[in-house]
Amino acid sequence: MTQAWIAERTKAFDSSGIRKVFDLAAQMKDPINLSIGQPDFDVPDSVREACIEAIRGGKNSYSLTQGAPVLREKLQAQIDAEYGHADRKVFVSSGTSGGLVLAMLSLVNPGDEVIIFDPYFVMYEPLVSLVGGRAVLIDTYPDFRIDLDRVASAVTPRTKLILLNSPANPTGVTATQEEIRGLAALAAERNIALLSDEIYRAFLYDGPFDSPARYNEQTIVIDGFSKSHAMTGWRVGFAHGPSAVIDTMVKLQQYSFVCAPHPAQWAAASALDVDVQGYVDAYRRKRDMIYDGLSDLYEIVKPGGAFYAFPKVPWGTGTEFVTEAIRNRLLIIPGGIFSRHDTHFRLSYAAADSVIARGIEVLRALAKGPVAT
Repeated sequence: MTQAWIAERTKAFDSSGIRKVFDLAAQMKDPINLSIGQPDFDVPDSVREACIEAIRGGKNSYSLTQGAPVLREKLQAQIDAEYGHADRKVFVSSGTSGGLVLAMLSLVNPGDEVIIFDPYFVMYEPLVSLVGGRAVLIDTYPDFRIDLDRVASAVTPRTKLILLNSPANPTGVTATQEEIRGLAALAAERNIALLSDEIYRAFLYDGPFDSPARYNEQTIVIDGFSKSHAMTGWRVGFAHGPSAVIDTMVKLQQYSFVCAPHPAQWAAASALDVDVQGYVDAYRRKRDMIYDGLSDLYEIVKPGGAFYAFPKVPWGTGTEFVTEAIRNRLLIIPGGIFSRHDTHFRLSYAAADSVIARGIEVLRALAKGPVAT
């Protein structure tokens, strides 16, 4: 009887396949877990202490919907210093996922088209469907580079938004300056909104970070503290962009998430002063460990950022290969969850070196075919 109550919009997508792997991990004894997209280091001590102090100091009520001044004003000063735009406003969202939801609700009307690069973060396409839009996927295989001519050809009168994620989940690939500048120019010329998901901007291994907001002042940016400071459970993100867009997102937050967790916002203000370069250096080494350990047997694009790699399976489909990996207690994610292609798999090297080494050992054995047990 209750099945008839369920809204049609929810039937456009299934529960995340990543969650299913997480559930499987919870049931396995001593799995080799290279599936989880969160840092393996803990929240820095000073950030934890700042949160505890905020709780003890009574910062437990609602904050302003747009964010507690202690964090929002600090973010605004940093963003102003980086970009110097006359109209670039920031607000604090309930996680970067919350920021993405609010951006989609603010920008996309039913029937609008949203350009997304395939492979993509698992949340993007369902979010577009949820708000009544239509995802237009631009294939980036085999090297996961952005073909600007292909993007231009995909633009129609219904195109409302281009969604960029660099460094990218699931591939770890970082867009080049030419790609970023070209997308920024195309969006400006065609009067298309450009949304840049920059949650992995801290994790760059081979060069400085670049944002389309440098080249297009109308770019909307989503960012946060989940990856850079391991604050995945604290739900503090932020968005910045033109005031008309940000004010609309704040209005919608007032009637949905209300605000980000107040004590965690005080902690995030402290996090802005923490140097994370040591973590970045550690993940660069882990990246090299994965690439050096697999590149002779797997077709793999060397990740330039984030903490993922996206190898092509050496046999079968991505789903078949991952099923065999899980049978050998190695938890990885089939690429079809992130893509229209079922040819790759995602692994996360946000793990202890010993776990990575065990994972490499299993993957090297699996490269030759299913392992007999």
